[in-house]
Amino acid sequence: MKEGIHVAAPTVTSPPRPPAALGAARWTNKELKRLLVPLVIEQLLTIAIGVVDTVMVTSVGESAVSGVSLVDSINLLLITLLTALANGGVVVVSQYLGRGDNENASTAARQLVYIVTMVSVTIMILMFFLRMQILRLIFGHIAPDVMANAETYFRISSFCYPFVALYNAGAAIFRSMGNSRIGMYITLAINIIHLIGNFVLIYGLQWGVAGAAVSTLTSRAIAAVTILVLLYRNTTSPVSLRGLLRVRLVPAMLWRILRIGLPNGLENSLFQVGKLMVARIISSFGTAAIAGNAIGNMVVNVPNMAGNAFALGMLIVAGHCMGAGDIEGTRRMVKKVDRIALVVLTAMSVVILLIMQPLLGAFDLSDGASQVAREILLIYCIGTPLFWVPAFVLPCALRAAGDVRYNMVTSLGSMWLFRVGGAYLAAYTLGLGVVGVWVAVVADWAVRSLLYWLRWRSGRWETKKVIE
Repeated sequence: MKEGIHVAAPTVTSPPRPPAALGAARWTNKELKRLLVPLVIEQLLTIAIGVVDTVMVTSVGESAVSGVSLVDSINLLLITLLTALANGGVVVVSQYLGRGDNENASTAARQLVYIVTMVSVTIMILMFFLRMQILRLIFGHIAPDVMANAETYFRISSFCYPFVALYNAGAAIFRSMGNSRIGMYITLAINIIHLIGNFVLIYGLQWGVAGAAVSTLTSRAIAAVTILVLLYRNTTSPVSLRGLLRVRLVPAMLWRILRIGLPNGLENSLFQVGKLMVARIISSFGTAAIAGNAIGNMVVNVPNMAGNAFALGMLIVAGHCMGAGDIEGTRRMVKKVDRIALVVLTAMSVVILLIMQPLLGAFDLSDGASQVAREILLIYCIGTPLFWVPAFVLPCALRAAGDVRYNMVTSLGSMWLFRVGGAYLAAYTLGLGVVGVWVAVVADWAVRSLLYWLRWRSGRWETKKVIE
């Protein structure tokens, strides 16, 4: 067959009804532990890249910390879009695996790689050439030294997007097979590489924020190449990328992935746009507010990423159960994953409260920045045990069932009304400043948690279909 891009009709089989072991029975306590524990570790290691950058860049100055933080908020928006596409793929792959259809699961995996490659390269080009316009549009007039550091970090980090997209897609494919250890090991390795790179480039060569960005880019590239090679050579597992280089587009399969990934991507991207608007509100209160918010965000990202691990696990577990047609099993497994997530996040919030003072003392912050960070952590640790799991883990079960439109409308409505609108009201009208912004954030969690819980109780998600 000649090399090139081919558009082909999908090969969709209709296998006999799978055994019960492919439904909820597949997810014993041992299997859940094998999936969730490495996922939590991987997600915590993932944020270590940003944490290492922030901690090491503090030696360059507060303006450097602020610049990196502002760009990271943009990067998070774009990476969230790419991650949403990967999640759309993992739902499709998981449902095929739940049905026992390995052939179509592999086809879906290859289509996922093609999609994220095309989208991420396009984003990379746009961000590189429009970086200054984007920084000015989002953050307005900020201090010249903060803008200079932000531009440098943005210029280099824009090349990370394709590598992040390919790694996320590869890791999602492995997770859909119940193998989250691969992602954990790769993330551990690249964190070590990144740490060494930061020492050499920031402290040794004195490259400042440019050194942090180059180190991040290098580690991301190594991760992407490694996971794709492992998947391509994977011939014994249910899903393989064999034949990936003979590009063969399957429109029906692409549509199944995009039908989940696009609404999820739009939802998450506009959600991040809202977060950027909130960040702009915070930036209007000065450099101390920006730096304090940056450190506060860095700390709360630890339980957030642990929670994100349970959300990713929920996609896979619920996807397998729905693919097998096991509705009752889906209900049982969703309840179990939610309970585990609640216990873990509550425990982490308590730990943050107990070590808050010495933790903040480890950063070279002004008194004003330290006070802002302390207030953020207090609000977060009160709100998380109450609302975070139903607001962010439960909707992944709806998404795994194909109920993506309700998720999108609920998330965007709550975010714009309560998070963004509430932040403006509390910060400016009520004069609460940064504290008011974070009170609005928790109010957003509370509203969406109620709406998602009501949808789950209604059972309307049971009639949705992802695969034929």
